[in-house]
Amino acid sequence: MHPIRRILVAVKDPQAKSLPAVTKAAQLAKALGASLELFHGISSPLVLDAYALSGAFPEVERETRQECAAKLERIAAGLRTGGIEVAVSARWDYPVYEAIIRRARQIQADLIVAERHVGKHIVPGLLHLTDWELLRLSPVPVLLVKTAGSYQRPTILAAIDPAHTFSKPAKLDAEILQASSLFATALRGTTHAVHAYIQVPAVPSRRVTADTIKAIAAQAAEEAQGRFEQALAKSGIPRKHRHLVGRHPIDAIEQTAREIDSDIVVMGAISRSGLKRLMIGNTAESVLDSLTCDLLIVKPRTFVAKVPAAPRGVRYMTSPLVQVPY
Repeated sequence: MHPIRRILVAVKDPQAKSLPAVTKAAQLAKALGASLELFHGISSPLVLDAYALSGAFPEVERETRQECAAKLERIAAGLRTGGIEVAVSARWDYPVYEAIIRRARQIQADLIVAERHVGKHIVPGLLHLTDWELLRLSPVPVLLVKTAGSYQRPTILAAIDPAHTFSKPAKLDAEILQASSLFATALRGTTHAVHAYIQVPAVPSRRVTADTIKAIAAQAAEEAQGRFEQALAKSGIPRKHRHLVGRHPIDAIEQTAREIDSDIVVMGAISRSGLKRLMIGNTAESVLDSLTCDLLIVKPRTFVAKVPAAPRGVRYMTSPLVQVPY
């Protein structure tokens, strides 16, 4: 993971009384000596009515953007008293997740901090929920904030996959471990690691004995232990903080995060599409709802964002009471 020098904070509601993403981003910025930008993507459509058609739209757009920027500036002023360098930006752009990724690209952000979507992620791919799409599409690491307050010597869990299940890039584990170490050092926390493996693969024959299944399970555990130790050889993570779990990755990560009372789970994600995505799924996406702690998602360095570079600007809607000429 690259050093974090610039953090983009996606502010969902500049008027909210509680801004956990801002709080934690500011804590990280101070610990890392990084700068912040508070960003709000204005995606609400403007309705074409008689007033707008009279030529006053540019003024409405400008006043709305300035009002949002002023709200962000009030938040930034409080952060600057703590010695943090903070900029603000409000832009007309949509959808919000694309606006965030475009802005991160523009300012060369090293980390995006955003709040998690409130509620269950039911058919998130169809609804295009912001946190889900950031997880899928952002090449920049994303910290999804699910809990309030600041970090107090946090416990950080690195979820790695030395078996490279589903063709995950081999170097992704190194990115996960580097990110975990970076956060733990900056926040004076501790790092744990978890690796999930399948205890007994599917055995086609019904004539396999219990002793054979036991032997297969023992061999699977031994091989998984070897991969795990090799992946962590240079990590500096003590053995008592290494968790090898013979369960499905989703269940293993949830179980370990709960047992150690994790504050941040660090995972890797690769974006898939089409039938392969439906068949394989994505572990990081699946634990969005089940984990009760924050989630840091990193991507392979070769990942390319499939997001257009040019902003979309203002989105318009036609009022049913107004007839727009052809």
